[in-house]
Amino acid sequence: MSADPEQTWEPIALDDEPDPEDLAFEAELAKDPAEDDSEPDDTSESADPADNVPDPPAPINWDHLTPEQARAEWNALNEWVHGLRIRFALPPAVIPPFWHRHEEMLWQISALHTHYLGAYHPHQDGSAPMGWLADFETFKERMRELVAVSGTRIDRDRPTRQTVWPGEPPIDEASEIRIADREADFKAWVEADVARRTALEEEFLPHEGEGAEW
Repeated sequence: MSADPEQTWEPIALDDEPDPEDLAFEAELAKDPAEDDSEPDDTSESADPADNVPDPPAPINWDHLTPEQARAEWNALNEWVHGLRIRFALPPAVIPPFWHRHEEMLWQISALHTHYLGAYHPHQDGSAPMGWLADFETFKERMRELVAVSGTRIDRDRPTRQTVWPGEPPIDEASEIRIADREADFKAWVEADVARRTALEEEFLPHEGEGAEW
């Protein structure tokens, strides 16, 4: 079949505008992975759980705690002490039931607790627990001395006697009391401490709407 000499052929017109999807795909292929500034996906399975662990605890100064901070620290420390005395079979000569009534014991036990939390922190060196266990032995000897001086017993307690220096007024020595329910006594002691701290806040901090008086 011969071609029609009068028939004309027109070239197919190409689209001058490139497809945006093609351009985006080519740009993604040409992108340098080292220059990727996209935010990492925190929900991915490859995320390290240790990145979400809080920092090791700071030392606790019981003189600077607010009422609610003190309540939380008291309860956390009491729970930890129960576990400690059971795990290590500690006698009352090391940690007596009424340690909470003696400030000199409170600070020692609180320091040991903070030391423990730091030693067993996930970011801590693997040998840190050995340091805590060594200090734990020193702690037990120190507590034996404090308990012997304090006069506290398994079922009764009295305030630790204080030495009056020359020129100081005499101190009224409180008598020994018998305590039948240790946990009830602890809760009452904590509430009294919280009330004392609250009264100090109300005395020295300005009330809402009032300016501080200097």
